[in-house]
Amino acid sequence: MDAILEGMKWVNLDYDEGPIYQTRRFARYAEVVARMLAAGSAYHCYCTREELEAMRAQAQAQGRKPRYDGRCRERAAPRDGVAPVVRFKNPTSGEVVLEDRVKGRIVFANEELDDLIIARSDGTPTYNFTVVVDDVDMNITHVIRGDDHVNNTPRQINIYKALGATLPKFAHVPMILGGDGERLSKRHGAVSVMQYRDEGYLPEALLNYLARLGWSHGDAEKFSREELIEWFDLAHISKSPARFNAEKLAWLNQQYIKEADFKRLAELTGPFLVADGCKLADGPPLVNVVALLKDRANTLRELADAAVLFYRALEPSPALREQHYSAEVRPALADLHARLKSVAWNRAAIHDAIKGVVAAHGLKMPKLAMPLRVMVTGETQTPSIDATLELIGHEHVLARMEAQLKHFPA
Repeated sequence: MDAILEGMKWVNLDYDEGPIYQTRRFARYAEVVARMLAAGSAYHCYCTREELEAMRAQAQAQGRKPRYDGRCRERAAPRDGVAPVVRFKNPTSGEVVLEDRVKGRIVFANEELDDLIIARSDGTPTYNFTVVVDDVDMNITHVIRGDDHVNNTPRQINIYKALGATLPKFAHVPMILGGDGERLSKRHGAVSVMQYRDEGYLPEALLNYLARLGWSHGDAEKFSREELIEWFDLAHISKSPARFNAEKLAWLNQQYIKEADFKRLAELTGPFLVADGCKLADGPPLVNVVALLKDRANTLRELADAAVLFYRALEPSPALREQHYSAEVRPALADLHARLKSVAWNRAAIHDAIKGVVAAHGLKMPKLAMPLRVMVTGETQTPSIDATLELIGHEHVLARMEAQLKHFPA
């Protein structure tokens, strides 16, 4: 116990519970190690690094799986200058039967499992040992984790048995893969949950997507947290790896955005706009803007990007001007600018003014609407032009049109 408590002084474990909790846990691990040593289910191993490397090399040369050969099981005498580790005395015969709630029955031969280290030479306990002690102390009934832990499970089961503890139920779920079939990594989009928030995903959409990834409830694609709690069971977890699909997540997020309350969306989108340098007081109420734009956005960030044009003028690119500004349409736009000065500023009146100019100049609607859209918004894709102009506001629309008319060829 003293060795483990001494070893923990330099171990950097940043638990929320703080140093007092850490001290108690390490004392608990030391207590269990001491009990296992006394019961004969663990032993001190004095093998040097050179001996272990020679053991590995010999096994590889003979085509055998490298594993500790148990030579210190019966050697209790200390060796000068060698700080021992503590190994678990794994059974050498029989089988470990894992009744996995996802994968079904898996059988492991004990002779394939070596005597794993449960406490290092500096006294610090190891993972496979500490998780068992923690689970026993917390009365864990079910262990649900990734199937990359399957090979740890027989070792842990044998430790449970050595401690006389009740085994929990195990369920090993398939790993999540990237779109290319490789294990999910940062290049596939495996990032912090907080980054998804920063990219504009709604928490309920992310929860829904992650729950549906590798699990199903009939054909249901969307469900609430309450429905997830009611429906979830281990029986419907897929036995095959799931693939993380960023496009599917974006689609699902879009569905939640479409259904979201306007006021909530405005509260969530506002910080993105402020971070982009927009002054919300200089434009229309954001709740009205998101009501107009939300059906077109996959994320809150996209929603905010689309909303920028309502809070500051966006200068059209030279390429857009060259494509859409023509001498032919300039008189019609000048006429519209003049008419808009005196119309009642609502969608219906704006629509009538545009329609009147189109008729007066013998144009088709797109011929006028597209350059108008570019002039006022700096974009080619927006909601209906009359609704967009109404929200931008009377003075801002007239000012933007006047500023852009000078860029048209004579």
